[in-house]
Amino acid sequence: MATIYREIAVEIAAADAWAALRDPADVARVFAGVLTEARMDGELRWVTFADGTVVEERVIAVDDAHLRLAYSVGGGRFEHHHSTLQVVADTPARCRVIWISDFKPDERANVVEMLVDAGCAALQRNLARH
Repeated sequence: MATIYREIAVEIAAADAWAALRDPADVARVFAGVLTEARMDGELRWVTFADGTVVEERVIAVDDAHLRLAYSVGGGRFEHHHSTLQVVADTPARCRVIWISDFKPDERANVVEMLVDAGCAALQRNLARH
């Protein structure tokens, strides 16, 4: 199983970063530039990427106690996919967002890594404006 692990430093209080990330329906605003739209129906979310690709995701958990969001990608693109985004406070005005994606098949690593890296840049840019 492939794993992609990223830590994104953000000049924003952890509580403010979590307020922006905790709403799964608002993901297109947080990841603007990579995502153009998000639509929720229950625990299912469809996100539209800038290139027009639509991906179905299942929101697994919104954990306010641990500032952690967990989701999986469905729709047959992966044998398995599970990701988490967790906010960790560093100082009162700075935090890190830890993004971990575990998936199969391993051959999708290049595509997933490219999307995660673009998402990291968008998240850092957009949260700094929050």
